[in-house]
Amino acid sequence: MELQLKNPLIFFDLETTGTNVATDRIVELSYIKLFPGSKEPQKKTLRINPEMPIPAQATAVHHITDDDVKNEPTFKQIAKELANVFEGCDIAGFNSNRFDVPLLAEEFLRAEVKVDFSRRKFIDVQTIFHKMEQRTLSAAYKFYCHKDLEGAHSALADTEATYEVLKAQLDKYPSLKNDVEYLSAFSTQSKNVDLAGRFVYNNAGVEVFNFGKYKGRPVEEVLSTDPGYYGWMMNGDFALNTKQVLTQIKLRMHK
Repeated sequence: MELQLKNPLIFFDLETTGTNVATDRIVELSYIKLFPGSKEPQKKTLRINPEMPIPAQATAVHHITDDDVKNEPTFKQIAKELANVFEGCDIAGFNSNRFDVPLLAEEFLRAEVKVDFSRRKFIDVQTIFHKMEQRTLSAAYKFYCHKDLEGAHSALADTEATYEVLKAQLDKYPSLKNDVEYLSAFSTQSKNVDLAGRFVYNNAGVEVFNFGKYKGRPVEEVLSTDPGYYGWMMNGDFALNTKQVLTQIKLRMHK
């Protein structure tokens, strides 16, 4: 089943130096960009110099070494070009809401290139898969597409598999609507305030902490009763986007 689109939709996948959104870096990015009314997607893979050593355990997963990326551009050098690619697009990926999107946003913030993700719709194919079947990407590809995933953990192979899996999911489940807004809502596990999900909206639409000793407590309430917690988070190992959102809430309190 082909996707019904109102806006361009980008499927993308990252290979990285690790899994920490705040401290790790992108070494490879692949995307497939679909356009409403067109059957000809744009595909591209970019190798990126992370400006830090790639740990052996990361190389063991994606097979990208320091030598492979030493002459590639840094993220900052391609950030504006990449921001233009993502401009005005809805976004899809596999585990992308929890990892790829927050890490990509973090890279843009470090490069000081403004990209507004707040108006985008996000489809996480892994969430749809887990709600329906509870498997990995390779198993999802086998289950839905009846093929073995060759080249798993290369960004392009994973991106193409994710795109094929979503189309197959729409074919398999009549209850899934072929609509990006619906798929975005269906594949969202919680209503995040920041991209990393450190803060979420509760049922009353209030920003609350989603971790630690204040989990479930309103952010404004905690900042009022324990003002030192703001400094602890700002000096801690949290994503720049998380710190940015926390600061926005704090500033809002004093208006």
